[in-house]
Amino acid sequence: MSSSLSPSPASPSPAATAARRALPSSPLLAAARGERPARTPVWFMRQAGRSLPEYRALREGVPMLDACFDPEMLAEITLQPVRRHGVDAAILFSDIVVPLKAAGVDIDIVPGTGPVVAEPIRDLAAVRALPVLETGQVAKVADGVRLLVERLGETPLIGFAGAPFTLASYLIEGGPSRNHEHTKALMHAEPALWHELADRLADVALTFLRAQLDAGVDAIQLFDSWAGALSERDYREFVLPHSAKVLAGVAGYGVPRIHFGVGTGELLVAMREAGADVVGVDWRVPLDEAARRLAAAGTAAPVVQGNLDPALLYAPWPVLEAEVRRIVGEGRAAAGHVFNLGHGVLPGVDPDVLTRVAGLVHEL
Repeated sequence: MSSSLSPSPASPSPAATAARRALPSSPLLAAARGERPARTPVWFMRQAGRSLPEYRALREGVPMLDACFDPEMLAEITLQPVRRHGVDAAILFSDIVVPLKAAGVDIDIVPGTGPVVAEPIRDLAAVRALPVLETGQVAKVADGVRLLVERLGETPLIGFAGAPFTLASYLIEGGPSRNHEHTKALMHAEPALWHELADRLADVALTFLRAQLDAGVDAIQLFDSWAGALSERDYREFVLPHSAKVLAGVAGYGVPRIHFGVGTGELLVAMREAGADVVGVDWRVPLDEAARRLAAAGTAAPVVQGNLDPALLYAPWPVLEAEVRRIVGEGRAAAGHVFNLGHGVLPGVDPDVLTRVAGLVHEL
């Protein structure tokens, strides 16, 4: 295993210190610190994108990854849901494979499929040929962040990256996978190879997050979208050390660190131990139960994010309203609660419904 597996020390640049905004009135940043703001903050994963007609009009004819490297376009797309929904945070318009693409990996986002890798990585030679991400390769993303910092006013900006396991899964499988069979087989059959790959990907995620932080993002979220495919034992052995390296590597910036995965109800405690200030919870575990599990295993009261089932955005308003009220009530069991979905906004959702949900959360 690489000796760089131990957490890298964070070293915010002078530019990062200068770019960091003081947002004392932000409900999201207050809740992330375990405080009780005047209203429950709300934002939606994938709020910037496919559900908005203004997004579809702007992106017409522009490939996804091209948009992610266009500072003006990514800034405008990031701002669209803030204007429309009145949410308490913007989430940077990007994709978890952006740093891989920037580094030179032959990967593309295929409409209707998702990220597809030209040559899957399944042996030592391929792992060691994986390019190292340099900060300059994501300079256009950082430029977009700086534009957003200027334009967002008092609304915080969340940056993000894909966690090492999820990035590795795409690279090993060659694209999205239902069972992650190649990934799991490699993890168990060749653990040293797995840890070398995951360590390299932790460095990729760290470089990408530090570029965003140096440009001025106010919080970060580490997406481990597919970690729920693992048992807790496998997560602790094969994943936790690498996610911990990423989260420890940005700790010195002093911004909230959110950690989220899908189907991770049995992993919540381990994900918090990886270094999360805020634990994202999908819809399968009630927030009060998630808070109980986290509190029982930790010394500090937990802060949670979530966890409306995205499918219920299609339900009649009385049904949806009751769910929102339930979730806000259950969230009070935690030290802090950031209202969100249990995964991303689905493409066909009526954006007016999201606006109405955000308004209801603020009223409650």
